[in-house]
Amino acid sequence: MSNKALAAVRAPVEHGFAHLKNWRVLGKVRTDPRWATALVRALLVLTNREVAR
Repeated sequence: MSNKALAAVRAPVEHGFAHLKNWRVLGKVRTDPRWATALVRALLVLTNREVAR
């Protein structure tokens, strides 16, 4: 039961990271971690919109 609950929580997160890997700019980020966090959040929003189509 707990494995099923854990898998249900992990799946969306793993999907999100898989989609973020498509953004090649993330491999070149060498900047302030706060700016990188904002960039990742923005890319995640764009990815979610694209996936939701």
